[in-house]
Amino acid sequence: MSESAAQQRPRREARPQTPDGLVLVDKPAGWTSHDVVGRMRRLANTRRVGHAGTLDPMATGVLVLGVNKATKLLTFLVGCDKEYTATIRLGQTTITDDAEGGVTASTPLTRAELSDEALAAAVASLSGDIEQVPSSVSAIKVDGKRSYARVRGGEDVALAARSVTVSRFEVLDVREASTDDGMPVVDLDVVVEVTSGTYVRALARDLGAALGVGGHLTALRRTRVGAFTLEDAATLETIAEQAGHGGVPRVIPMAQAAADSFVVHDLDAEEERALGYGQRIASAHRGEETVAAIAPDGRLAAILDERAATAKSRVTFPA
Repeated sequence: MSESAAQQRPRREARPQTPDGLVLVDKPAGWTSHDVVGRMRRLANTRRVGHAGTLDPMATGVLVLGVNKATKLLTFLVGCDKEYTATIRLGQTTITDDAEGGVTASTPLTRAELSDEALAAAVASLSGDIEQVPSSVSAIKVDGKRSYARVRGGEDVALAARSVTVSRFEVLDVREASTDDGMPVVDLDVVVEVTSGTYVRALARDLGAALGVGGHLTALRRTRVGAFTLEDAATLETIAEQAGHGGVPRVIPMAQAAADSFVVHDLDAEEERALGYGQRIASAHRGEETVAAIAPDGRLAAILDERAATAKSRVTFPA
């Protein structure tokens, strides 16, 4: 191509820089969390995208993504409490504890056979501080290999129980249903609020076991991660529209995201300067492990550990 021809070719305008911040996605069914991250990398025109806790492909709802510098915030958001709505099928057990796996046991069950008292007692036994055995097809590593990979390879995997808290386990609806082959079962619509690391499909499994009929999860929608709710999330289609025509996805600024999620330490100029030099400052919220340090100009300067008398920076965000 001649030099004159190259000069005449119209230049593609560079896409604007995506701001540092969080993007809340309403994840569609059938997508892995990694799929969503890959899509966001293209929409935001950056490789620096991560998520604050996976959702299974079957699940939908709030997936918190960090873009650029905000990926450093994700470590602290992973541990936030979460809320879900779900549907539990009583009368069938599956190998994956959800509808994605093959049925391993069936017990015909009608609504008349399920007493309200027995259901309430089983739900109560799975509420509060409990010891939960994660699903064997979880992503937990066993001797360096994901548990689900071992199960798919034909291994029997027994994971250790872990302490979790189920602060809310409420049954919204109980109704009769049937399997594809016509066996009667009972479906429950529930809402749960749980600490990080709780497996809702394990709750479904254990509820069925407590009732002696087996159970598994047929639908799951995450409605909240910490302070971020489904009302704040957007579909990938909407985000793509925002990023179209040379635009960028709409983000929640880092300072706002941190202030919504953690205790805030409003820095003065001297404290901001000290943190910039790697020095410690006096704690403003003694005993708090995760504190958002907001600079005088309103930006997020650091995440602090203020459990001691002097605050230690867990991560800093230089101006």
